[in-house]
Amino acid sequence: MSHCVVDRVREIFMVAYTLSILAAVGAVALTALVFRRVRAAGEDRDPSGPSAAHAGAMLSAMFLLVFAIAVIVPWTTADAARLNTHAESRAAVDAYWAAGELPGTAPQEVRRALHDYVTFVVRDEWPLMAEGAMDPVGGARMDQLRGAVHAVEVEGDQETDAKAAVLDHIRSIAAARAQRTADAAATPPEGLLILTILTGALVVVFPFLAGARPRGLAILPLVATAALLGFGTYLTWDIARAFAGPLAVGPEAFTGALQEFTRIAGGL
Repeated sequence: MSHCVVDRVREIFMVAYTLSILAAVGAVALTALVFRRVRAAGEDRDPSGPSAAHAGAMLSAMFLLVFAIAVIVPWTTADAARLNTHAESRAAVDAYWAAGELPGTAPQEVRRALHDYVTFVVRDEWPLMAEGAMDPVGGARMDQLRGAVHAVEVEGDQETDAKAAVLDHIRSIAAARAQRTADAAATPPEGLLILTILTGALVVVFPFLAGARPRGLAILPLVATAALLGFGTYLTWDIARAFAGPLAVGPEAFTGALQEFTRIAGGL
């Protein structure tokens, strides 16, 4: 899908969101106008009256819903990204093992390339992933490694099977890398953070909008609520990326693979 199509889809969704908000506001205005003409209906100006109580409950429920989505989406993304890093590092270790059955100098060359790739991921690529980016050098290294294994000339079933096994593991590494690329760039749905801030702010100021004027100790719960809502809103922004913030996925799986490489090489 081209960028023009994506931008067009986003514009359509923004128009749809705007129209839905206007429709909701219009429905409230129309309802208020209709019931104002009914003589049996009484005015409700009490801050603790049914109108304020209903609106306050709905605002609180809306904030909790948006806040839950803003927390759960990054949490599940980070969890899936963590599992994927283990899958990629495990495939690298399996390829390292399988390379030992290749003929000639291929085992040393393939193993050195795998070691360099994993070292590159830990040392050079991981800091970029915290910003949602990937280094194209990593993909180029995988392509070179795959081409080098394809070029290995084999004889007999054992060497043929070893070459096929190494290529299978390299394909698994490439697939996991593609998923890691998507995980690094993944963020919560557009507008979710803005909606979280908006609903949180409305929850805080709603008592004043409803006509309440808390004084003295009565304002302390409101201040505490505002502080907690502010912290919660900041948290949703801080955990937006899988490789940054409190939920950041670390390179432990790849450092463990490097240790496995050393152990395997030392046991030969």
